[in-house]
Parts: sequence; structure tokens; C-alpha cells
Amino acid sequence: MSKQIPLWRKLHIQVLVAIVLGVGVGALWPQTGAALKPLGDGFIALIRMMIGPVIFCTTVHGIGSMHDMAKIGRIGLKAIIWFEFTSTFALILGLTAAHLMHPGVGITMASAAPTHVAEYIHRASQDGLVAHLMAIIPTTFMDAFAKGDLLQVLLVSILFGIAVSQMGKAGGHMLRGIELVGAVFFRMIGLIVHLAPIGTFGAMAYTIGAFGTGSLLHLGELVAVFYGTSALFVLVVMGAVAWWLGFSIFQFLIYVREELLIVIGTASSETVLPNLMRKLEKLGAPDGIVGLVVPMGYSFNLCGTNIYMTLGILFLAQATNTHLTWGQEAAGLLLGVDRFMSQCRAATNFIANGVVTLAVARWEDELSHLNLRTRFLIQPQPEAVM
Repeated sequence: MSKQIPLWRKLHIQVLVAIVLGVGVGALWPQTGAALKPLGDGFIALIRMMIGPVIFCTTVHGIGSMHDMAKIGRIGLKAIIWFEFTSTFALILGLTAAHLMHPGVGITMASAAPTHVAEYIHRASQDGLVAHLMAIIPTTFMDAFAKGDLLQVLLVSILFGIAVSQMGKAGGHMLRGIELVGAVFFRMIGLIVHLAPIGTFGAMAYTIGAFGTGSLLHLGELVAVFYGTSALFVLVVMGAVAWWLGFSIFQFLIYVREELLIVIGTASSETVLPNLMRKLEKLGAPDGIVGLVVPMGYSFNLCGTNIYMTLGILFLAQATNTHLTWGQEAAGLLLGVDRFMSQCRAATNFIANGVVTLAVARWEDELSHLNLRTRFLIQPQPEAVM
């Protein structure tokens, strides 16, 4: 019989306690809480430095093992179809919630700091479809890893994997080496993840200390509508997809509970990207599919962001009594509550990407119902997953 791990040593319990303590410190000693920001930033930076190598090793090994270039394009196309499906539902839910609940009616808008607004306006003016597509191509091979751009890393990983798959026996030896290197990176992540409670504590203390709860009281209805709509999306839309895959969405949420708490605490889904990839592989999704779909999802399958943007736009329109037709576009920045809403936004994106990756694997007929049931019944400890 395996020895039962004490409750206090379980990662999700540690992170949950860290969230509560962070909220307490931020509320009681706001200046101290705001000063703890480096703890959260440091943890996020440690994880982010591992994302590029993990994506590279996983994607190259998966594609290099396929020996079927048509399959790569097929998987990418299926992922895009699923992204479009889930993103459309997210947009519809956001629009419907805003029209039904009217969170912006009766709100008096306060002017935001001009420097903050100008920063976002400048960033938006530099973006566009062509610029976005061109930005996928890195300046050099190593530049993709230096910048940490997920799509750039994915591009060089796909090209490298295709090249390796065409090298025959020599390519097989290289894949074995890449597999071993990938195992080292995941072991490093396993060490870093033990710092998750400290990072989560710092991030939550900063959020509450720097932004307080006053903005939540002022814009509480918007925050409540956003959280409620996101929960509806996860339980209904993602729940339906999970049911089609043969499991309950609640089983999936329990399975990724450690990662989900870290996402909520740090307000960043990137902090758990490597862990999500490993856990999806444990559920039976091939590493090639995981290596392709998960990084793509982090750039194209932003369901939580879609809900946030539609609610935010209509909230501003209602608050300023501005009439918007269906053919018009608008953008707004809700600085006061953005940090609080980003936690739910990141969590929704994280859940959607995990479920969609399993859906693509099922569409490829490479996901076993038996394997899913077995994994969901045996909840892995964080150390085992790492």
C-alpha cells in the first residue's frame, strides 16, 4: 500500500492557503501586499523561461514520430475548427449576458489615468492581421526562444519536427535524445512548481493591496456578470464537449485543480502550460497533438477573453449611453477591475484549451474512453505528474 500524503503537503491545499493568506495581507496591509509583487512576478518568470523548451521538445518528438505530414495539417485544421466553435459560443454568451443584465446602466464612469490608456491605444494601433501573421516568423531560430513568443516557438518546432521525420534512422536517434532532454525540462518544472504557493501568495497580496476592493464594489455587477457568464460557459459549453468525450467537466476540473488554483492566484494561464501539456498526455492525448493544439490554443482559443471583451464593450456603451450597431467595433479599458477579471479570464482560457485538445485527439480517434476513466478515477499527485 502507498503511504498517504499528509493534507498539508498537497500542492492544491498549499496554493489555496496561499490565496487566502495573500488576500488577507493585501486587505489588512495594502502597502505590504503591493510590495510583494516580485514574488508573483518571479514565479511567473521562472515558469515562462521553461515554456519554449517544453513546447519544442514535445512538438518535435510528436511530429517526428508521426511520419505523416498530411496528419499535421489535418490536426491543425481540426484545432482551428474547434477554436472557432468554442470562441463563437463565448462571444454569443458574452453579448447575451450584457444585453440581458445591463451591467453598465446607471454607472458613472471615472476617467482612467491618461498614461495607462495611451499605452493600450498605442499597442492596439500597431496590431493588425498582416502584422500579426508576420510576427509569427522569428528573426532567427534562437530569437523565438529568447522572446518567448509561443507561435514563433511552435513554428520552428514544427519545421524542426518535419525535418527530423525525414531523416530516417538518424532522425530516430535524434528523437530519443530530444525525448530525454524534454524529460529534464519537465523535471526542472517539477522543482519550480514547488514554489507555486509563494508565487500565488505574492500575486494575490499584490492584487488586493494595489487595487483594493473599492473598484469591485463600484463595478461589482460587471464583475459578477462576467464570472457568472464564464461559469456558464465552462459548465454548459465545455461540459457538453466533455460529455461527448465521455467524462464529466467536474472530473476534469478536479484533475487539474492544482493548475487551476495557480492560474487563479497568478492571473496567468501561461504559468501552468507545461503542466497542462503533461497532464493531457497522461489522459491519453498523443504528444504530437498536445504539442500542436495547446500552444495554438493559448493564442487563438481565448474564450475567457472573448467573454470579457464583449461584456466590456457593451458595458462601456451602456455606461456612456452610446448606441452601438452590430456592424460597429469599440474597445475599452476597465483598469479598476481588470486584474480581478483577468483571473477568471485566464482560468476560462485554461479550461477551454485543455478540453479542446482532448476533443481534437478524440476527433483523430486517438483518445481512449477507458484510459480517461482510469485516469480520472486515480487522481495523480503533483510529484507523479511532474
